Amino acid sequence: MKKNLVIVESPSKSKTIEKYLGKDYKVVSSKGHIRDLATTGKFGLGVNVDGDFEPTYTDIKGKTKLIKDLKQEVKNADEIYLATDPDREGEAISWHLKDALKIKDQNYQRVLFHEITKDKVLEAFQHPRKIDDNLVHSQETRRILDRIIGFRLSKLMQSKTGGKSAGRVQSVALKLIVDREREIQAFQKEEYWSITAHFQDPLFDADLYAYREKKIEIPNEETAQKILADLSDTYIVTGIDSKLKRKKARPPFITSTLQQDASNKLGFPAKKTMSIAQKLYEGIDLGSETVGLITYMRTDSIRLSNEFIAASYHFIEENYGKDYVGAVKVSKKKENVQDAHEAIRPTSILRTPEQVKEYLSKEEYRLYQLIYARSLASLMADAKVNQTTIGLENNHYQWKATGGVLVFDGYLKVYQEFENSEEKQLPLLKEQDSLICHDVEPKQHFTQPPSRYTEAKLIKEMEELGIGRPSTYATIIDTIKARDYVKMEDKKFVPTEIGIETTDKLQENFSDLINVSYTAAMENDLDEIADGKKESTKILRNFYDKFEPEVEKAFTTMSKTAPKETGETCPECGNPLVVRKGKYGEFVACSNYPTCKYIKKEKKEEKVIMDCPLCDGQIIERKTKRGKIFYGCNHYPKCTFASWDKPLPEKCPECGSYLVEKNGKVKCSSCTYER
Repeated sequence: MKKNLVIVESPSKSKTIEKYLGKDYKVVSSKGHIRDLATTGKFGLGVNVDGDFEPTYTDIKGKTKLIKDLKQEVKNADEIYLATDPDREGEAISWHLKDALKIKDQNYQRVLFHEITKDKVLEAFQHPRKIDDNLVHSQETRRILDRIIGFRLSKLMQSKTGGKSAGRVQSVALKLIVDREREIQAFQKEEYWSITAHFQDPLFDADLYAYREKKIEIPNEETAQKILADLSDTYIVTGIDSKLKRKKARPPFITSTLQQDASNKLGFPAKKTMSIAQKLYEGIDLGSETVGLITYMRTDSIRLSNEFIAASYHFIEENYGKDYVGAVKVSKKKENVQDAHEAIRPTSILRTPEQVKEYLSKEEYRLYQLIYARSLASLMADAKVNQTTIGLENNHYQWKATGGVLVFDGYLKVYQEFENSEEKQLPLLKEQDSLICHDVEPKQHFTQPPSRYTEAKLIKEMEELGIGRPSTYATIIDTIKARDYVKMEDKKFVPTEIGIETTDKLQENFSDLINVSYTAAMENDLDEIADGKKESTKILRNFYDKFEPEVEKAFTTMSKTAPKETGETCPECGNPLVVRKGKYGEFVACSNYPTCKYIKKEKKEEKVIMDCPLCDGQIIERKTKRGKIFYGCNHYPKCTFASWDKPLPEKCPECGSYLVEKNGKVKCSSCTYER
């Protein structure tokens, strides 16, 4: 008997959903994308750039058998449900499945669920629809743009520089890092001083900020010492200003803010955060059930469902009291916010982190705890802080102490451990009180340059500038790292020589295309294609007709970066030796190539273990083609000594053979002796 066929992207997700749907449904996985642009045609783009930009698709390598199996599953099914992820990329994957598997219009439905729980999955199957062609066209246009820019600029960079690739968004992100580095290098630090009075009875600190009601600047030590000489030991309280301030919880997570906070608070790179979030979304085995713990993790909306809000309000009231129930955070709608689905939140507020901790890895638990606390806190009442400023005076010098007292913890009841700020507590004083202070500290400072980008700061910057999409930030960061365009120092991005060179070459020739405003405008165009307001072919034609002539010109006019000389000369022709890049990394060769084809053979450092027991050679650490370590004689092939176990320069006390180290134990290579 034929069954209903459901096709999802993830194998782990398919098992969870099949349990929910029952015996009349078979759930299979496409394992992500099954097709991509071919590398045929002009420039190997797989796109008809001289016509209407029609793409040519080909099966992804290794997916041929999977596609064949899926075709058979489709043939054996009555109804096909395409249940790929609920975003533009997921919509495009559904379209590719329909097209590649030759599914007829009348035989399929498109199903979307934003959380993998039984109720929501079953509900989604009650409201199927057809594939949204506008979303598909938007994603396809993005892919074509990225292919054209990536292929053409990458080839240009490879032929003219030491760079490996360039891209529509990655090159703009790299430019942000390079520009920041140049700001730091150009920064001229300036000296300034501060003066702080440390009171002991009562205990608090006050900072000097004005003289005769005018803001004071202390440029050097001489000025600081002059002020200290003017001071007496007596300070008079001139004013106390107390205000009750409300401290609001931040809205629930979207993709970018989750990546930022996971980086800042948990130390997770963006790629790791998204990988863990994917697992939490797809489903966790809780013993009695398998369920997705969070909603879909690719979103730029802070919206929460009415159902979740109502359940959370009840939970807050039951556990913390009515006073802790707060207001829903309303989105200040920004450009580029798709609002396709909810914020990242737990699928059930009743499923607390402690209840599921035993089923999660340490890292899964920490991320779920962060998401849970942020979602719950966003619906709780404001914290109330009695903020106080104490003014003091000493010989016309004005001082100020600020602090506060937490009057009502509100949302901090559940989010305190994730908040960084701590309010300083001030003593109870009244105007005209006279205080004695003998400890006044002058301190030298220097103005600081702008700080380098961390992952969190770079993601925040890209989001605010409107370049890229939440789902692409982790990939962009991963790419510029993999291309050696940046290195990480103290968890901050530092551009490499190649990264700076690549950026400079692109800006010399493509500053009108590789910049923040153009990239952000392109994102708006893609959004309008998704909304059916713009036609993709026109967008592509306008772009390509401007872009390709600039590329052709750059191939002719862009100067080629000379390879770096090593300071050595070629032993065959006397020309300088230079560092070149090849398929397997850097190598040293003659600068007179191709006339002279000399390549310097690098001597590998040999890690000597001991003298060879079979000949007069030495045992060294070696590696197989697959990288597995073994131990062999450096006189190979004359001497064939080889061992997987590490030999030791000691002899067995029982038989005199050499000893080896195996699984943390010392054993004889010949007899049963073990130490």
